[in-house]
Amino acid sequence: VEYLVVAGGGGGGQWNGGGGGAGGFLTNTGFTVNAGSPTITVTVGGGGPGGTGGTNPSGATGSQGTTSSIIGLSTVSTIGGGGGGAYSAAIATSGGSGGGGGALPGTGTGGLGTAGPPRQGYDGGTSSAAGNTPPYAGAGGGGAGGVGQSANPGNGGVGLSSSISGTSTYYAGGGAGGGNNSFGTGGLGGGGGTNTANQNGTLNTGGGGGSSGVGTGAGPGGNGGSGIVIIRYADTYPAATSTTGVAAGFPVVSGGYRIYKWITSGSITF
Repeated sequence: VEYLVVAGGGGGGQWNGGGGGAGGFLTNTGFTVNAGSPTITVTVGGGGPGGTGGTNPSGATGSQGTTSSIIGLSTVSTIGGGGGGAYSAAIATSGGSGGGGGALPGTGTGGLGTAGPPRQGYDGGTSSAAGNTPPYAGAGGGGAGGVGQSANPGNGGVGLSSSISGTSTYYAGGGAGGGNNSFGTGGLGGGGGTNTANQNGTLNTGGGGGSSGVGTGAGPGGNGGSGIVIIRYADTYPAATSTTGVAAGFPVVSGGYRIYKWITSGSITF
């Protein structure tokens, strides 16, 4: 059975913070299934909340996303994206992809991605702020296909594409960092961009949340996007005997495959 398993993305940091890291991304053709074997459990991870509740001038870091997995005769598990650092709480957290470093104090360090093997994602960027020097810019969160950018603004790292659903789609893009008078772009694959408030990572992509911009009115960081699980196998094999939680419109038979998709947790039995 072929699979795509993407964990939930990390939340963006508050107030010129770093973008959330993308959820861990794994895809392969090597998941073993036997007819009559025990039920396979499918878990779809949620996105981490963006940083909120900080007291000016200290923002709050974003939270890590949660794990997605398929567990049967074999186990595939991905790690939630790291949370982005915040203004004056600059150090991001690690995850499937690492969160971007926030602005101040000194240099905000990006979180580490899970290098594997197999690799699930890349590191978050390091903030461009140093000491009390403007522009107080946060870095982009890492994506499944590349590191988060450290420039001002810090764009999110690019995700990776998969055609397992029958359509080529990008997943697991990193969230963008925020800065004074400059706003980053989320990484291709559902990463949230930045504006005066925030942008959430796209649901069912594992994209990281974008940070919020400057000031007390900027609000919280963006939430990470929830994850997704997709499996497919040749349509010469029979349909599953039972499923729970399969997304609306699935399963489908297309291009010589039976395709099952989950955006919430569930199960499948062959």
